[in-house]
Amino acid sequence: MIKRLAIILTIFHLNVAFAMHDVSTPLNPANIMSDSIADIIDPPNTAALNMMMSALSSLKELRKTDKATPENIKSLIRIKLMPNIAMDVSTELALKRHWSKLSNEQKNIFQRYISQSLMKDYASILGSYEKLDSVSISVGPNIKRKDNRAIVKLIITFNDDPKPFKISLKMIRSSHWQVYDVVFSGVSLVKNYAAQFNSHIKRKGIDSLIAKIVKKLK
Repeated sequence: MIKRLAIILTIFHLNVAFAMHDVSTPLNPANIMSDSIADIIDPPNTAALNMMMSALSSLKELRKTDKATPENIKSLIRIKLMPNIAMDVSTELALKRHWSKLSNEQKNIFQRYISQSLMKDYASILGSYEKLDSVSISVGPNIKRKDNRAIVKLIITFNDDPKPFKISLKMIRSSHWQVYDVVFSGVSLVKNYAAQFNSHIKRKGIDSLIAKIVKKLK
């Protein structure tokens, strides 16, 4: 159960060299074209499914050609997943009220920390998972959409387990749709990071947390 959840989260996210461009004031599709046209040309549900299927297809091909080396899997994560993660938004949400007090350098430190920790975890998970042909992915109904944000539900089924997994992708559109949070069984990944950061900050302060992260990055 845990391993399957991990591979589901890994195929997207979720943690990653993340997009480092500024999405603090993301473009609204309505500023470029009408919402109805934007939904036809670049709907969030199609973007979410393409993210998943593209990464899964590449991983299958690496397995098929016996080239799923740790380095190639890391390259897959960098190329297929990272451009689809709005790390600026995710990190800001994770740090909440502390975000505005940080310098640009400190913000980048948090982004790098999350990026490197996820890269390590996801590469390990993808490298060990073999039963990829049994995975089926579909988009759930009732896409929630407001301006340049959307929530898309994906349904992931493993052939040897008739009970599907359902996850919600919180997405934001700037130049293209990106994921900034994943929710599974009511649990948000961004909120998990927020809990980790806040726990340390309450005990030792923000400067101590930054120093700890810098040490880990080195």
